[in-house]
Amino acid sequence: MTAAPTQTRFRVEGMDCASCAAKIDTAVRRLPGVADISVSVTAGTMTVRHDETADLGVLQKKVNGLGYKVSPLAAKGAAPAAAPSCCGHDHANHNHAGHAHADHDHDDHDHGGHDHSGHAHTHADTSAAVAAVPVQSAKPARWWQSRKGFLTIISGVALIVAYGVGKLYPDIANWAFVVAMFVGLVPIARRALMAARSGTPFSIEMLMTIAAIGAVFIGAGEEAAAVVFLFLIGELLEGVAAGRARASIQGLADLVPKTALVERGGNTISVPADTLAVGDIILVRPGDRIPADGDITEGTSEIDEAPVTGESTPKRKNTGDPVFAGTINTDGVLRIAVTATSSDNTIARVIRLVEEAQESKAPTERFIDGFSRYYTPAIMVVAALVAVVPPLFMSGIWSEWVYKGLAILLIGCPCALVISTPAAIAAGLSAGARRGLLMKGGAVLETFRKITAVAFDKTGTLTEGKPVVTDIVSFGMPEKDILSLAAALETGSSHPLATAILDRAKTDGIAVLPSTAAKAVSGKGVEGTVAGKAIFLGSPQAVAETAPLSVEQTAAIEALNDQGKTVSVVLVEGKLAGLLAMRDEPRADAERGLAVLKEQGIKAVMLTGDNRRTAEAIASKLGIEPRAELLPQDKQRIVGEMQRSGLTVAKVGDGINDAPALAAADIGIAMGGGTDVALETADAAILHGRVIDVANMIDLSKTVMSNIRQNIGVALGLKAVFLVTTIIGLTGLWPAILADTGATVLVTANAMRLLGWKGRA
Repeated sequence: MTAAPTQTRFRVEGMDCASCAAKIDTAVRRLPGVADISVSVTAGTMTVRHDETADLGVLQKKVNGLGYKVSPLAAKGAAPAAAPSCCGHDHANHNHAGHAHADHDHDDHDHGGHDHSGHAHTHADTSAAVAAVPVQSAKPARWWQSRKGFLTIISGVALIVAYGVGKLYPDIANWAFVVAMFVGLVPIARRALMAARSGTPFSIEMLMTIAAIGAVFIGAGEEAAAVVFLFLIGELLEGVAAGRARASIQGLADLVPKTALVERGGNTISVPADTLAVGDIILVRPGDRIPADGDITEGTSEIDEAPVTGESTPKRKNTGDPVFAGTINTDGVLRIAVTATSSDNTIARVIRLVEEAQESKAPTERFIDGFSRYYTPAIMVVAALVAVVPPLFMSGIWSEWVYKGLAILLIGCPCALVISTPAAIAAGLSAGARRGLLMKGGAVLETFRKITAVAFDKTGTLTEGKPVVTDIVSFGMPEKDILSLAAALETGSSHPLATAILDRAKTDGIAVLPSTAAKAVSGKGVEGTVAGKAIFLGSPQAVAETAPLSVEQTAAIEALNDQGKTVSVVLVEGKLAGLLAMRDEPRADAERGLAVLKEQGIKAVMLTGDNRRTAEAIASKLGIEPRAELLPQDKQRIVGEMQRSGLTVAKVGDGINDAPALAAADIGIAMGGGTDVALETADAAILHGRVIDVANMIDLSKTVMSNIRQNIGVALGLKAVFLVTTIIGLTGLWPAILADTGATVLVTANAMRLLGWKGRA
């Protein structure tokens, strides 16, 4: 039985444009044992799928021979720990301190046997085995320290020397320029020959070599030397631009501090951040950057997530809340339990996924690549015909028409055209990643602009994924006292509804009195004594059995239920004191996010397994069509029906129970948290839970595609203009190479503008 192909990733230095990637692709693909290869210019990486017969040493020599420096990226087979999902908490087994607290019900509020002392949040094990690539955060060399920078400087110096020699000794001026030309041309010609031997005979270097040598034969040594120098400048500028794009995403790695304060053996010590292990407790002081992904175990603070998410307003984080590496703790001392190692934290995963995405070609990029395979040989044929036909059949002057043919050869360099798409795609992917928007490749980025309908999950997608106290209804007792009594009975519980009551009390600054003899009443609620009074907190059905409700009280409960809210009733000494209503509320930006989609003419629908009453209440508030009480297969079926009606559908969910629908949609989008399951399941991920980012992804796609159209127009437009002006004798070799270099610089600069994309806040 044949072994499954192995995947090996390499770092490739000196790769500056799409034609570089194409040469490497062609050369490596021809080697024995290689099944597939993908190359990312912007990331500076190459991923090779191969079997056991492949010789990686030969592979590296082959790539080095093309003029690039290649080295393997060591992989760590660590399985990242998953971040907590909205449904990842297990509340099945926890007790009140010292008392069995079995099954108390607040409508859907079941605290079956929960432990109110030292309760543990157990996160669902949703990790996937992903080979982790160490983040490459080393500072790149300055342009003049690079191989291409050095060659450009030497070529420029040789050109200046040749110019001086020509002034002193006019008789040998042409030969001085020829020598200066060969200073820069020899490395170019060597790369051209290596590329030809590796399966790419019509490379840009080959066109340059033919044009320069041809110019020597017609006595245009000075122009040939200048053209080679200008070509090297163009390549150098490409390298600088590619380095900027690469640094834009790699710069995220610099956000993570290099050291961390970790508690070990009763002491707090400083250790390298990349040595932190899952489960370590780290101390983060006010003003410090957080060195690892984790959950807060003690403390509360405002967390500035702007460096990672771009959000301008810090978020208040409390015990149990997740935090991300690279964000800033502003005002409180925090203890954090590490949930991911340095190679698997949110920033490392973002960098890795963007690099892998950049290795995946978009449809437009594949078309341009295919077009250039025919375009370059065609240009060589046209150049040959221009050089030969007029002198042979139209009494033209050989030197004049050969000169024009060589100029056309330079005009035909497809560099600007070939880089027009990948530069924009890479910049778009990087800009999105810096806003917490991950898209797995150019194909996904392109498809977003075609989206005409979005299907949203409810819990944890349109809503926060955890209930909050929305209403306190008083029947004779002050609201703050109602909340205080309920919180006293719930102190220590980790049940979502109990947490909602405790959080509201903390937010309102309500003093929570101690409770005694607290115990659960099976299937009904929880009771105890607070300040000498018997208190019961439970569902309306349970209360109605012992304390009949008035018409007014029943109407109030029904009105809250009609809004999709869970109601808990507070009894004091057997009398109804008040009501607490709780609901999983919409995300802060959900209404605006859906409104923006509507403005764009995009249909939005909510698909949820929740009950119809709750779904309709949330949908009414947000202005979205609800489809409720759905199983996973129902969501998948509805997505299919929408597609068959002619819509291009994006499905947004948590990446776990929505997996069938995510897979069926044209684009599956995982919302929030950045868990490995979500990132692996979906085509794209919104790491920081903003509904409006769905519209931002669509906007980014449209912006990138517009940029690509501009780039192709510039590349082909300049070539068309100079092709005509060269044939009629208005321009020659210098303008030809300036046109090519200029087009490349313009296209790259235009693509780099996308790095400044911000989207809607």
